Amino acid sequence: MRTLVTGGAGFLGSHLCERLLNDGHEVICLDNFFSGRRANVRHLIGNSNFEIVRHDIVEPILLEVDRIYHLACPASPVHYQYNPVKTIKTSVMGSINMLGLAKRVHARILLTSTSEVYGDPEQHPQTESYWGHVNPIGVRSCYDEGKRVAECLMMDYHRQNNVDVKIVRIFNTYGPRMAISDGRVVSNFCVAALKGEKLPIYGDGQQTRSFAFVSDIIDAIMRMMDSEEGFTGPVNIGNPDEFTILDLAKLAMEFAGAAADIEFLPPRPDDPIRRRPDIALARRVLGWEPRTKLREGLKITMDHFRRELGLAGR
Repeated sequence: MRTLVTGGAGFLGSHLCERLLNDGHEVICLDNFFSGRRANVRHLIGNSNFEIVRHDIVEPILLEVDRIYHLACPASPVHYQYNPVKTIKTSVMGSINMLGLAKRVHARILLTSTSEVYGDPEQHPQTESYWGHVNPIGVRSCYDEGKRVAECLMMDYHRQNNVDVKIVRIFNTYGPRMAISDGRVVSNFCVAALKGEKLPIYGDGQQTRSFAFVSDIIDAIMRMMDSEEGFTGPVNIGNPDEFTILDLAKLAMEFAGAAADIEFLPPRPDDPIRRRPDIALARRVLGWEPRTKLREGLKITMDHFRRELGLAGR
């Protein structure tokens, strides 16, 4: 099929473009290169089925495609808080533009939403039926509420215009092609540990996250896109294995093999205390569950950052 991937030069989007090409699809990679990088897709440019277009989805675009994977939006606090108004415009206006395109060309569209729609959850683990506990005026709300509105738009276009939509809610993802300056906890810890610097922990380190390796997430996204017509989701996509931030820091120091220490800093505003997906729906409907354990995936990710830092072989 002829597929469009918004945010296709990003961490997750570049892996999706690669998988789609390997499966024989034509791919149009759309990115404004705010957080995406050409280096992520450079190895794909020689492929005759791959096209890269520099474009900001806040502005409309006319294309002929069969399927749309709508990933575009900065996903780390460092990036999405840099320009919060632009972040929410990307989620809202960008989604309107992509849904308008899907409506015109009768394309199936998949939105990568986020576990952040649950906010600091009062239900644990989080099921798709949980409506969330989000601070609508907090410093993270440009991303959290932007994605919640994007989900609303998907369902309204489906109900009002019969657009074929799919929604996945992705929990913390990590793996190769994460940027050094990504700002998420895995990249922060890996880079600091390799440099022998202090690993920053905001709070006491007992807050929990569930980390899913990128190849597992891509597999789930592909399965969701291919799921039966009429099934919209949302579906939780993540690893139900729960770790404290302190656990992750210790693993990063172990795999880096460098002398490093931990620096405890004040908690960040609205930072969730616990986060773990209930993936019963993904297991039942998609036949999917993650296969990569944290120790295995973190070793691969650490090797990626060694190369990025010029430390390969050490």
